[in-house]
Amino acid sequence: MAVKIEKQTIIGDVLDAAPDTAPFFFEIGMHCLGCPHSRGESIEDACKVHGTNADELVAKINEYLESK
Repeated sequence: MAVKIEKQTIIGDVLDAAPDTAPFFFEIGMHCLGCPHSRGESIEDACKVHGTNADELVAKINEYLESK
């Protein structure tokens, strides 16, 4: 997949491009992927709210996408 995810990428955009990445968000406690905030919130902002590391999540998602 040619999509490159960054910390500033909107969660909703990630899910639109690759819905199969949802489990990566669930694993770190982001269970509200259907809420309006996920449609306009960046990965970085959501990670701050959830107390998780945005760099680690972005790396994991990109590694997964590159393997597809």
